[in-house]
Amino acid sequence: MSERHTGACLCGAVTYEVDGPMREVVFCHCGQCRRQTGLYYASTAADDDDLTISGEDNITWYASSDKGRRGFCKLCGSALFWRYEGADYTSIQAGSVDMPSRLTPGSHIFCADKGDFYEILDDLPQYPKSSTSLLTNSD
Repeated sequence: MSERHTGACLCGAVTYEVDGPMREVVFCHCGQCRRQTGLYYASTAADDDDLTISGEDNITWYASSDKGRRGFCKLCGSALFWRYEGADYTSIQAGSVDMPSRLTPGSHIFCADKGDFYEILDDLPQYPKSSTSLLTNSD
């Protein structure tokens, strides 16, 4: 039996469905994520074959580096997706997943770049840069 998750942007112009497993939530503290969200990204991920997006014409894709691009709703500004060039999965903002999300926290990445105005107070693994385990649960 397959897992099914749904989600949307704030205004509902972009919706998505994941028919399959989603990765545990990774909290990214890099400077780009902090600038886009005001704090840090909390992202899950799904295989592209399991992800169906509706309202794609309302997504603006911003190439934030030569390795990845960020997708957000061009109407309400909600950050929704991150895609690594050449990967077969898409990172999805955990806060955009409909409740109950059934997501679990996993780790913190780019902790060396975290803002100086907060502390990480949980017991999750912390990595100074990225982690080798950022693919979906099916990998």
